Amino acid sequence: MKQEKNEQRTGLLYGFGAYGLWGVVPLFWPLLKPAGAIEILAHRMVWSLGVVVIALLFVRRWAWIRELLRQPKKLGLIALAAAVITVNWGLYIWSVNSGHVVEASLGYFINPLVTIAMGVLLLGERMRPLQWTAVAIGAAAVLVLAIGYGQPPWISLVLAFSFATYGLVKKKVNLGGLESLAAETAVLFLPALGYLVWLGLSGSLAFGGHGAGHASLLAATGLVTAVPLVCFGAAAVRVPLSTLGLLQYLAPVFQFLLGVLYFGEEMPVERWAGFALVWLALTLLTWDAVRTARGARAARLAVASAAALAPPAPVAEPGAVGPGR
Repeated sequence: MKQEKNEQRTGLLYGFGAYGLWGVVPLFWPLLKPAGAIEILAHRMVWSLGVVVIALLFVRRWAWIRELLRQPKKLGLIALAAAVITVNWGLYIWSVNSGHVVEASLGYFINPLVTIAMGVLLLGERMRPLQWTAVAIGAAAVLVLAIGYGQPPWISLVLAFSFATYGLVKKKVNLGGLESLAAETAVLFLPALGYLVWLGLSGSLAFGGHGAGHASLLAATGLVTAVPLVCFGAAAVRVPLSTLGLLQYLAPVFQFLLGVLYFGEEMPVERWAGFALVWLALTLLTWDAVRTARGARAARLAVASAAALAPPAPVAEPGAVGPGR
């Protein structure tokens, strides 16, 4: 029991580390200017592969590569996941460096609602009443924000739908976090490297042109990508999924606070109203998830208690005739 509690405590620390790092990453991308968003994205792909290869060498996990190469369908899903996460990463970097941190954070607030809606539409999952209510409130929030912006909050919506699609594809692929990132960045490596070479030949490459410190920061995009993912993987095997579901809100909360308090982005009344509706939807969603998890746990405990109190089955004596004979 004590060891289990220590494991859960360690898992929580890893979870806070993962979502905390994802929450403060808006502070990192502006340091990479004057590199453009696409060049930063290309560096992220190239250097991430280097980091995960080193990690795989350390843990000595290679058997999955041979199995993956024998499954063309899975390879296609990996390619799709790589394409979707490219859109997500690229847009997020651009939005942060263009002064849209708050709108980007909204995308990750909306993401759980989009994930649930996609589960219903694409996987035939059934929603509970509170989940329906939360999704409806989320849709109303998007409408309020669209009126406030004068257009749909397209950055938030693209980030939310791309990340939800990425999660759906990864669920189908069913690979570990490190292995999945290695496969996806391997798919992206050659196009990203080719783009960087093209920038270098055209004289537009920022890497190496602004000092060793700037070049080191661009190379560090691999660590910025891989370290939170490794922490997340370590948390996922130690704490319940319901706990991870609650922790996931840390990242957009930190991003939102950075956008308002550090970057000084404006928050007119209609934007506050839209965010308030999103937060109400997420509160209902979280309450429903916690209540359902508690109910399932109570049911399991009741079954276990009933099994423990049940009288032992009678043991027939040698030569005895059993029932029905």
